[in-house]
Amino acid sequence: MFETAFALSLTQFARSLSFPERLQHRTARNVALEPWRLRNTGLDALFYDVKSVSAEESFYISDALASEGLIVIVPPSGGAMLTICDSITEYKLRGGRDVHALAVAGIGGSAIGAVAFARNVADAIGGPVAAVVSGYGLGDIINETIGGSFFFGWLGHMRNDLEVIDDVVGRPHLGAYEDRHKLALKPRPSALDTDTVETLLADADLSFDLLVGHSRGNRVLSEALYTIKAEEPDRLRQLAKGLKIVTFGGRITMPPECHTVIDVIGELDWFGEINSRPQIDSDIRVPLAGHSTNTDFAGALQVTRILKDILGRDDAAAAAPDPAATPSPEPAAEQPEQETAPPAPLAAVLPAMPDEPALPDAPAEAETAMIEAEAALEPADETDLPEPADALPASQDDAAGASDAETAAPVAAVAASEEPAEIASAAIEPAAEPAAEAVASLEPAPEPRAPRKTGAQATKPARGKRPTRR
Repeated sequence: MFETAFALSLTQFARSLSFPERLQHRTARNVALEPWRLRNTGLDALFYDVKSVSAEESFYISDALASEGLIVIVPPSGGAMLTICDSITEYKLRGGRDVHALAVAGIGGSAIGAVAFARNVADAIGGPVAAVVSGYGLGDIINETIGGSFFFGWLGHMRNDLEVIDDVVGRPHLGAYEDRHKLALKPRPSALDTDTVETLLADADLSFDLLVGHSRGNRVLSEALYTIKAEEPDRLRQLAKGLKIVTFGGRITMPPECHTVIDVIGELDWFGEINSRPQIDSDIRVPLAGHSTNTDFAGALQVTRILKDILGRDDAAAAAPDPAATPSPEPAAEQPEQETAPPAPLAAVLPAMPDEPALPDAPAEAETAMIEAEAALEPADETDLPEPADALPASQDDAAGASDAETAAPVAAVAASEEPAEIASAAIEPAAEPAAEAVASLEPAPEPRAPRKTGAQATKPARGKRPTRR
């Protein structure tokens, strides 16, 4: 509440500083309208979020506080300074081609209300917004006296008829005032703010994809669009592609070419209800909200948050795939039934595998195979036959050889297992214990000795050869 009061008092103070200069031009008109303009500025402070206007901007717009048809480029909060444009040409030169949103406020029609409402819209879209000031002139005083300002939905057309009073008395040539000579060619008169909005929308050098209005500003947008439809229908069809229109605080008819129109109204907004068309349903009804958009007061329409929700929902719907547009897969054509051949046997499909050596079925057979393999590999030699069991070694060398032969017998058996015939038996017999292998690796390798003999000799203890006598 304090921020609203500060912004209002600062604007009116700056307005009073420029009043002597304005008295030099159209003295009678400015003296008669000044009290009403200050009153309307106070009304706009109640209905619009004027605390979003900085102190510098309040001083900047105070001199043109009620100038009908004035165009202001309003950036988001914390951005650059707003820009005031007196005409359409100046608007293009000062960056209007980069602006794609237009906002029109109602109620008092002051510049501070128009800028505050456009600032809420700019914060919602994150970009600059063009605001058109509705103003307040002599015609508005008469229109307000007969109730046209209160019932702007039903008696608002009288305001257009009374605009001629300001043209006769004289007023600043702002906005699209240079096109006022077209009034004789129009089926009905129009206000200067409506002419300015119409000229902006009909200009091929400008592009708008979002129109936002509040209260009487909704009627200004509707009249401007219907005028374009009557004068340039092709331009309206081109403009309506991708155009979104959002109205706050009142429902009013828009041209049928504009398909995306969202009407937002508060549940407690009795003023907006009596100025709305009853045959139009509200798209969004805000609970416990009234006609004001000033967030300092309870029950205000939070324009920034509502617009973010609307635009975010529309973007999500546009990004989602359309089920109707997605082509359904065509059913597969029926193929004629064909007789299927029986499956081929597995032996015919798999490649022939090489024969593997058969493993012995029992340990006895493995031992017999090992003995036969040793006999086949070792040539028979009579000199290798051992001596009879009762024979004694002829010398100590023979005794040492016998002990060496007994020691080397296990090693010879291990060496003989490396032959191809021993592969089968090695696969069946358990592996040697790790401890025995470690001990064998540490002992010095004995000299190679003759392998064990086959047959009945294999059962006798191995003996060494008799040394050669010389």
